[in-house]
Amino acid sequence: MGEILTKISLFLILLATGGFIVYILRQQKAIYQWSYRILLAGFAALTLQLLHGYVVLGAMPVLTLKSALAFFAWTILGAYLLFHAKFRLMILGSFISPLAAILMILSSTIPGGGVTVHPMFKSAWFPIHVWTAFMGNGIFTVAFAAAVMYLIQESQIKRKKFGSLFNRLPSLQTLDSINYYSLIYGFPFLTVGMITGAIYAQYALGSYWRWDPKEVWSLITWFFYAALLHERIAVGWRGRKAAIMSIVCFCVLLFTFLGANLWLSDYHSFKSLGGREG
Repeated sequence: MGEILTKISLFLILLATGGFIVYILRQQKAIYQWSYRILLAGFAALTLQLLHGYVVLGAMPVLTLKSALAFFAWTILGAYLLFHAKFRLMILGSFISPLAAILMILSSTIPGGGVTVHPMFKSAWFPIHVWTAFMGNGIFTVAFAAAVMYLIQESQIKRKKFGSLFNRLPSLQTLDSINYYSLIYGFPFLTVGMITGAIYAQYALGSYWRWDPKEVWSLITWFFYAALLHERIAVGWRGRKAAIMSIVCFCVLLFTFLGANLWLSDYHSFKSLGGREG
């Protein structure tokens, strides 16, 4: 059942992504509307897939790289749907959907296998920690996409070379607002994820902090986003500075998510504490 839902969600997300790309080229509202509906269906299928994984494992389905990538894709799409409800920007899906599609493609290429679930993963704190941390990541992905669009649009304006994307992208003010609200909404999720992670570590391992590389890099990520949020609120950063820093922060976030888990971490690695494939 899980494999069927995986294939369905992957197919629908890829189909929607293709539609969003065609929308950029042809600017036909009907193409966007169908792409959005297909993406909703893909999100629903991915939700069912993750729920199925939760029921089968009895724990959050993020114990392997394969499942963590799919869960990250789910939070990215969830964040996009929330921001679409607020801003109603049709072009946003053309930048967000491909990111989720890439994660789903990567997830689908990793062989599946049995997962040994340690009892500590069934703690009530674990799903809270995972959901808040990943949701923060998903919202920050929207900030990253808005920052990329901002720099593209600004570059066209400065060079006075208005390419095909100029009329398709929103105003700089709108993109800056999306970036700002992404930070405002994403940072509390990241903070709660950090706090609940410490509480969960105390419950599972008897220590709030163990200087594990994943913990350290998570704290570094938090400081990067805290600094950006401070500069935006207290100093008044807007536009290009905020966009560039958002991209830098997102690169740090990606390294924390992938690099620390795959190469540096001890008990946070996908092969530790029973959370391993094969």
